[in-house]
Amino acid sequence: MNEVTIPALVPAATAGNLTNLVAERAWFEPERIVLSRPLGQGWQSVSAREFEAEARATAKGLVASGIQIGDRVAIMARTRYEWTILDFAIWFAGGCVVPIFETSSAEQVQWILSDSGSVAIVVETPTHRELVESVLPTHTKNVWTITDDVLHVLSEAGSHISDAEIDRRRNALVPETLATLIYTSGTTGRPKGVQLTHSNFLAECGNVVQGAPDLFLNPDGSTLLFLPVAHVFGRMVQIGAVAAGLHMAHCGDPAGRLAIDLGTFKPTFVLAVPRIFEKIYNGAEAHAEADGKGPIFRRAAAVAIAYSRALDSGKISLPLRLKHRLFDKLVFSKIRTGMGGRVEAAISGGAPLGERLGHFYRGAGIRILEGYGLTETTAGATLNLTTRHRVGSVGQPIPGTSVRIADDGEVLIKGPIVMRGYWQNEEADKEVFTDDGWFKSGDLGLIDDDGYLFIVGRKKEIIVTSGGKNVAPAVLEDRLRAHALVSQCLVVGDNKPYIAALVTLDLDALKPWVAIHKKEWTTVAELAKDPDLIAVIQTAVDEANKAVSRAESIRKFTILPVDFTIAGGQLTAKLSIKRHVVAKEFASDIEALYA
Repeated sequence: MNEVTIPALVPAATAGNLTNLVAERAWFEPERIVLSRPLGQGWQSVSAREFEAEARATAKGLVASGIQIGDRVAIMARTRYEWTILDFAIWFAGGCVVPIFETSSAEQVQWILSDSGSVAIVVETPTHRELVESVLPTHTKNVWTITDDVLHVLSEAGSHISDAEIDRRRNALVPETLATLIYTSGTTGRPKGVQLTHSNFLAECGNVVQGAPDLFLNPDGSTLLFLPVAHVFGRMVQIGAVAAGLHMAHCGDPAGRLAIDLGTFKPTFVLAVPRIFEKIYNGAEAHAEADGKGPIFRRAAAVAIAYSRALDSGKISLPLRLKHRLFDKLVFSKIRTGMGGRVEAAISGGAPLGERLGHFYRGAGIRILEGYGLTETTAGATLNLTTRHRVGSVGQPIPGTSVRIADDGEVLIKGPIVMRGYWQNEEADKEVFTDDGWFKSGDLGLIDDDGYLFIVGRKKEIIVTSGGKNVAPAVLEDRLRAHALVSQCLVVGDNKPYIAALVTLDLDALKPWVAIHKKEWTTVAELAKDPDLIAVIQTAVDEANKAVSRAESIRKFTILPVDFTIAGGQLTAKLSIKRHVVAKEFASDIEALYA
């Protein structure tokens, strides 16, 4: 099969905009709890009526400060309660939102503000404000700071603005109105502004919510948002939760607070990138190893995977059921508790999850529904559902969307979720749209006989060895990262005689290993050359190589003494590797693999 279309569940919007999601919920269910804001070590509930009132009051402050209908307003902050209020407030004021990652450099901020023509920006901290003001274009007149109680400041500033003025402005927005400009962190050249309209978001969240009612329309459903809202995936989670009336809270510090916030908020489902699920699994394995229970954990993992595979066949033997019941008490229940205790399902996107992890989590009682999409497709273009789920695939097209595989294997997408185009960049539009209107994703994939899409690699990332062998690095990298001690890896070998890899270490998972092997006083640089650790990583490489032919297998690897990070510039906000950055920064290490 090379093309599949799923009929729309929600017709294309002919009127209205994203502010209706808030206003209508406040009208029909004013006391429904839709948000929680941090309060001490707990949470303070926010009703639909309070949400709308705060968004309106903030919008009035924006209007009083000179924001006009159609103006672009930037937000530069981590994921937090104020982000959501400001996002909708800008729409209530008639504006367009321009997200900027809080880790952006001064040069990136200057480009986005200048290219978008943003007339104002809201930053998170005084440090952000200082950075922004050093590159502020003349047309960006206002800078507000979230930690200076921005919602109160704007509310006070706009106290004289009438509700009628806010209604006039929000009602001026139609489905085709530009809702946001999201700048992609392209591998070459300056970032491009992806134009997403109100209708793009309404089509996406409407069809996803209706397509997965057991997740989104659960009256007691809740989600903890810890993805960057500046990224389209996090943004779609936010808007989808508001559309469904889902109870949502925010976690802006996943590294420091995620476990705490999961434990106190106890969401029923979460949405994350694969690296989060990898770290939860690796952390559980490392903890078991430190307690001398590593073999038990690995047997439990094997049972979970076997149980999940048996679910697909519909034949679960009695011995497997008994083993599963035993390990559910010993291992699986603890993993569910670590995720808050109430998570029944999760959505994973942004990168491949891998079949092994998908089966493990389902066998452990947490169904991870993998999806696929890009900024240009308003996040998800395909998604597995609880009723239509194939582990290892990224699901079928969301309702209203068509997916086609081109002759060269590239995934093409068409539907109301596809962007209007790039901001003031017709040349870029010509590069990504076919003559008959299909969006070229840049990814390689295949569609099985039941219409499930499988992503096999990135078109531009295909490695061609000097022997002419085409290698998709993602297959090997996903397998390698599955090992508890591996944080990140980069497979290399373009125009080289064989495939090799750079590997970085997960320092949290490394601590128990170091203690067991009595190497506490060894530095990371020394560990990177330690024969015992190299032997362990070799087992991970051997396991990864089982997925490919010998010509595609990793022949050599080197362990780097440092990890790839967002702050270091080697990772994107969704934790994907910036291949060109790593290749340049560690060029000498790569060359050494072929010396």
